[in-house]
Amino acid sequence: MIDRKYIGHVLPRYAVDVEKGRLRFFAKAIGQADPVYSDEAAASRAGHPALPVPPTFLFCLEMDSPNPSAVRDLLGIDIGKVLHGEQNFTYHAMAYAGDRLSFEQRIADIYDKKNGALEFVVRETRVTNQHGALVAELRGVTVVRNG
Repeated sequence: MIDRKYIGHVLPRYAVDVEKGRLRFFAKAIGQADPVYSDEAAASRAGHPALPVPPTFLFCLEMDSPNPSAVRDLLGIDIGKVLHGEQNFTYHAMAYAGDRLSFEQRIADIYDKKNGALEFVVRETRVTNQHGALVAELRGVTVVRNG
């Protein structure tokens, strides 16, 4: 059983630079046809100061953590038993190429179902920009299969 003493644990904050090449690649990979996500002139005509960050791209940046397995390591979770259960995004402000985004992850909850056969780790991440403004809140649920 995952030790519930880690509920509320906050991992070290880290920052990631948003690069326009990665934004273009991501937009192409997800089939985003709107040119504001890949063409700087189109983004400017639409009123954006730079290429905007496409929806869900923050999950990719979250994986740029110095240790993407920090939560699993802290909780002693075997990667072979992990399922990605859920991912939610709440957006508060736009993010753009050239921004430096900070990520702060917190273990919000740990619970089980089916008499411990399934355990759930809820992770909440606050994303702020270089000005300290809240850009988004991410919520992810990891499922651990026991047995």
